[in-house]
Amino acid sequence: MPESRTVALVTLGCARNEVDSEELAGRLAADGWELVQEAADADVAVVNTCGFVEAAKKDSVDALLEANDLKTAASEGGGRTQAVVAVGCMAERYGKELAEALPEADGVLGFDDYADISDRLRTILSGGVHASHTPRDRRKLLPISPVERQAASVPLPGHGDLVPAPEDLPEGLAPASGPRAPLRRRLDSGPVASVKLASGCDRRCSFCAIPAFRGSFISRRPSDVLTETRWLADQGVKEIMLVSENNTSYGKDLGDIRLLETLLPELAGVDGIERIRVSYLQPAEMRPGLIDVLTSTPKVAPYFDLSFQHSAPGVLRAMRRFGDTDRFLELLGTIRSKAPQAGARSNFIVGFPGETEQDLAELERFLTHARLDAIGVFGYSDEDGTEAAGYENKLHEDVVAERLERISRLAEELTAQRAEERLGETVEVLVEAVDGDEGSGEGEGEWAGAVGRGAHQAPETDGQVILTESRGLTPGRIVEAKVVATEGVDLVAEPLAGGSCTGEEAGT
Repeated sequence: MPESRTVALVTLGCARNEVDSEELAGRLAADGWELVQEAADADVAVVNTCGFVEAAKKDSVDALLEANDLKTAASEGGGRTQAVVAVGCMAERYGKELAEALPEADGVLGFDDYADISDRLRTILSGGVHASHTPRDRRKLLPISPVERQAASVPLPGHGDLVPAPEDLPEGLAPASGPRAPLRRRLDSGPVASVKLASGCDRRCSFCAIPAFRGSFISRRPSDVLTETRWLADQGVKEIMLVSENNTSYGKDLGDIRLLETLLPELAGVDGIERIRVSYLQPAEMRPGLIDVLTSTPKVAPYFDLSFQHSAPGVLRAMRRFGDTDRFLELLGTIRSKAPQAGARSNFIVGFPGETEQDLAELERFLTHARLDAIGVFGYSDEDGTEAAGYENKLHEDVVAERLERISRLAEELTAQRAEERLGETVEVLVEAVDGDEGSGEGEGEWAGAVGRGAHQAPETDGQVILTESRGLTPGRIVEAKVVATEGVDLVAEPLAGGSCTGEEAGT
């Protein structure tokens, strides 16, 4: 590049998108781009969109329009932004359709463009046009047989290509054994980072479009996951969260469906990593060995992000899912018999086509007895290309809205009660912000001190722990604390004297 160009990545949606953005950042930095945090300071604003549900799609469009406002201001002499580019799930899912509907975007790039992202942005920035892709069912790009997928050359965002070892290695050191690092650049300096375990999904839930634009399930090799985790530890990360569309399927395409059970202890042995969290587990695929590892392995959080979606058998069958209230409660009972303080969360859809008042009452029965730490509730809406979009017996949107409000209100009450059950417990808190640090505002007020999360709380979704004392604490430190009060789903905890779980001195 004749001169340094700046780029900002604006990320929407889930933790998987955050990993994808950091891979794009790594590719751009390797090709000489300067990464900046604010879109207003960038020549190109790259918006990593979410295409999961209508609300997320609206947020993505709003972010693109906001970036376009910066471009307009720059054309009038009030800024730097020259181009706005859409990437991510919404761009992949709609391609040309999105480009036509949103001419404010100078480019709409699909997953196949990620490997050449630098060239694509240079073309767009210089006034050229890169044709938006035509969406296709990405499940058809991989073999039907899972074990044959590893050999397929299909772009898999966030799978952490490794930078080759340099050619000028010391004599006798083979390149294959030389130093390698993921093609990834961290976009923040926090003590938590996500690691892609796999991509895609082989399940065929009738309400979900994700498999069509993310593709069939394919695992990353354990060696790549370990290499990336070691690299993150070198970057100061203390907690990693393993993410994918379905972590319970990990390893099936590598010939070992129990591979996660062997990988977790290896990750726990990485120097510098203090906590490992596994997200998105399918209840129908939970197995005794995985529960044992998640509840007994040091440094592995006893945390269960279980995708229940509903508990009424008729609704679950219409969703093409399995289980019922009693089976789900039995699963939670098994988990808590092994780890009484284990965290459990889930998301639910209400107002699904054909859902009756009896079905809703069954869901209420489950929620009342499940004692979940965090509950996400969504009202059903048709998603393009899904089986459920063609179902009859659709509920009126007013009915869906009423049920959403009803279950959301119940969820708020129940999760607050679950937080109160933790009064008196000792929790291990990963400190994320301390008074005076940027981002610590949520801990201000009566209980101002430091803010972090216990083992039962995932980033962004599950509440936090407000520590009453911040002296000697630094972000990234894990401390023991006693829960003394609650604020909704949040816990208020008092650090215990000498309660460091990491053995580090303050400030190191």
